[in-house]
Amino acid sequence: METAGATPMPRTELLSVAETVAREKGIERDEVLEAMEMAIQKAGRSKYGQENDIRAEIDRSSGEIRLARYLEVAAEVENEATQLTLEDAQRRNPALQVGEFIVDPLPPIDFGRIAAQTAKQVIVQRVREAERERQYEEFKDRVAEIVNGLVKREDFGNITVDLGRGEAVIRREELLPREKYRRGDRVRGYIYDVRREQRGPQIFMSRTHPQFMAKLFGQEVPEIYDGIIEIKGVARDPGSRAKIAVISHDGSIDPVGACVGMRGSRVQAVVAELQGEKIDIIPWSQDPATFVVNALAPAEVAKVVLDEETRKIEVVVPDEQLSLAIGRRGQNVRLASSLSGWEIDILTEEQESERRQAEVQMRSQTFVDALDVDDVIAQFLVSEGFTSIEEVAFVPEEELLSIEGFDNEVAQELRIRARNFLAKENERLEERVGELGIEEKLKTLPGMTMQMAVALGEAKIKTLEDFADLAADELTGPEDGLLRTFKLTESDANEFILRARVIAGWISEEDFAAALAPQEEIEVDDGEAAGPGIELNATADE
Repeated sequence: METAGATPMPRTELLSVAETVAREKGIERDEVLEAMEMAIQKAGRSKYGQENDIRAEIDRSSGEIRLARYLEVAAEVENEATQLTLEDAQRRNPALQVGEFIVDPLPPIDFGRIAAQTAKQVIVQRVREAERERQYEEFKDRVAEIVNGLVKREDFGNITVDLGRGEAVIRREELLPREKYRRGDRVRGYIYDVRREQRGPQIFMSRTHPQFMAKLFGQEVPEIYDGIIEIKGVARDPGSRAKIAVISHDGSIDPVGACVGMRGSRVQAVVAELQGEKIDIIPWSQDPATFVVNALAPAEVAKVVLDEETRKIEVVVPDEQLSLAIGRRGQNVRLASSLSGWEIDILTEEQESERRQAEVQMRSQTFVDALDVDDVIAQFLVSEGFTSIEEVAFVPEEELLSIEGFDNEVAQELRIRARNFLAKENERLEERVGELGIEEKLKTLPGMTMQMAVALGEAKIKTLEDFADLAADELTGPEDGLLRTFKLTESDANEFILRARVIAGWISEEDFAAALAPQEEIEVDDGEAAGPGIELNATADE
């Protein structure tokens, strides 16, 4: 490679300028010098021709500028302005090989007004890009942190926050209701996202994010910072009310008391930061029923009924506790549901009693009509837990004989009547299936009953392909699900539909197995909250 020396242009002040700019912008000196080199290159190409490969170099120790034109030695010349043949190159230097460069030094550039302005723009742009990259690299690892800053400006409710070495944005919806900031006000927020955008890195802060409250408690409660107390969940109605679930990994430390602090000092510090947002501190429990009862504080709960398949929980409260359990505009039950992950249905004791009586009456009437017995026998069956004719027909005879007043004769007669009824009902359903014109493949689909087939046929679902084309919620929807009366879970419905798609030839058995494979679950510690249920709940009021 020929390295003919280029004409030096002494610029001893360049290094001090670069150092000053780098210090002010918080970037590396080399990045500023590279920007200057690009500016000089651009000016050189403007003077000597844009087609030429003009390169500038600033000596990192002396500050001298060297400007030169580069010609590449090529086997085949595609661009005469930047390349020359090996033959021509070796005339100048026999040692040159393909891929090396001939460097022709150029005289110093006398920057005119336009060239100087262009150079300035290039330098400013490169410095700005370097500054943005530095900002992104600094803040990308600070997601999930709380930071402090000064309000710089407000645009249509969104505020820009000066963080010292960067700017963050708090959108209007990420501010607490009725919260107003002026220029120069100090603001604290939670960084929930940092990403590159065309106008530079964007740092997004929030004061309504649930983790903002969790981090505030982490700052105020040393036991949380040390990992002795763990925050299991947070549910917020920003600016109004919030619930936070905590558990202690040390049996000697009360998690609720530690979060409340002496005379409420710790929780009040968080409340003050959140503009008076009321906070319920809930002891977490791995038992869903206990946890839901705790989460509904301050309401008292009389009875809890869980349905684990649908993740629904029915809570019975005393009549006078109904409004407290629901909360203003449903706030309390909504936050409890969000915190626990269970759908909560609240009933009063009177409502629950009425519903239970209605269910008993309906089941009794079913037995009266199907088995041709009187109300007394029907109620005996209901009280012993029988819910369907199928149970009466096929349970072991001993279970019927265990009912007070039932002997062998009564038990056998009930079983015969139940089986006769089911046989007649099956015949009726067979006729109805035939009338509806339901395809044989759909009737014989694993898990399909005659009742289901009739319900589908009446909804115009008559072929296996029609059924395979459905979605799970079309079967299980609480209001318009085609099979909603058959107590199918969503996972059952998915398996049902996938099996139909296998038989229809839409998917393979491998696809079927992969679709049903359980997802990887995150392990949760099996800790129990200290103390007795709901009485440990603490509420921080304004």
